[in-house]
Amino acid sequence: MVAETRVRRSPEFEAAQESYIDLLTQQVGRAPGTAGIPTLAQLGPQVAGVDPLTQAAQQRAATQAGLGQLTFTPEGTVSGIGTGTGVAGFQPFLDQAKQFQTDAATTLGGVPSDIAAARATLGGVPTDITAARALTGPTAFQQFMSPYQQQVIDTTLAEFDIQAASGIPALHAQAIGAGAFGGGREGVQLAEYQAQSDKNRAALQGQLLQQGFTQAQNLAQQDFARRQALTGLQQNLAQSQLGLGTTTGGLATSQLGLGEFSRGLASLQPSLEAATQQQLGTAGTGALSLRQALLDADQQRAQLAYQEPISRIQALGSGLASQVGGVPTTTQTLGTTQPVASPLSQALQVGLTAYGLGNIFGGN
Repeated sequence: MVAETRVRRSPEFEAAQESYIDLLTQQVGRAPGTAGIPTLAQLGPQVAGVDPLTQAAQQRAATQAGLGQLTFTPEGTVSGIGTGTGVAGFQPFLDQAKQFQTDAATTLGGVPSDIAAARATLGGVPTDITAARALTGPTAFQQFMSPYQQQVIDTTLAEFDIQAASGIPALHAQAIGAGAFGGGREGVQLAEYQAQSDKNRAALQGQLLQQGFTQAQNLAQQDFARRQALTGLQQNLAQSQLGLGTTTGGLATSQLGLGEFSRGLASLQPSLEAATQQQLGTAGTGALSLRQALLDADQQRAQLAYQEPISRIQALGSGLASQVGGVPTTTQTLGTTQPVASPLSQALQVGLTAYGLGNIFGGN
């Protein structure tokens, strides 16, 4: 046990020390998450979730591969893959190209039949030309003469003979009335009548023959014209059939061209899709970088808000410590007691402890 001797600074300095200790105690007592103090989550590092654009790029990549709908965690990472079609994005174009090729083969299959039909049609043309040639010349009419023409002529002439013979009795009666029956005069009249009758009979026969010839000639000419027209129609039909074959071949070529075009699209589609996915991914990465930077800035702001009061208190403690040597003191001796630390030493000790706590709670 020894006598206690106290060395004290001026009352103003000791009041400043007490204020410093009060402020430090208050600040140390404000735990993270209390009123006006950032939470530990705000003070600690934060990670930005996956950007929606990146998720869209991931979904497009899954769809391109024939996978189903993706599911994501709250943080944005892939948590599951749905059942898809199993068909890659370019497969429909390949299927279409295959269908065009099948159609082209079917179309080309009809070309030989069109050509064969044209050949068959043209095969009938020489026959018609030969038949038409037979309808020319001086005897072309004969095959069109009516098989009953001679019968008609004979019947007509027989009727004419009957009519001519019926006029002779009248001549006899006239001669009897004139007293010249059996005479030369009657003979002359009968001869003249018979000559005129024969002349008329020959004219009638010639007229009938001419009518038959004219009718047969007209029929021959009509048949010749019909055969000529038929030959022209057959030739036109054959040309149309050949044209149809050519058109069909052109259609098949077009279908093959469409097939090649579809295969080109099948080759182009993956690169276009990859470019789109890359653009979405790039945009998503940029957005993620920005959001992460904002989160980092929020963390730094929270740490600054938490550390700034402690920094000011530490500045006050440092200022007080720097003034210890120049502050007047008074010495006071009291009864015997255990030695105790001076208020400044206590304050400095508390300040160091608070400084350590500040580091623990996020201070630098």
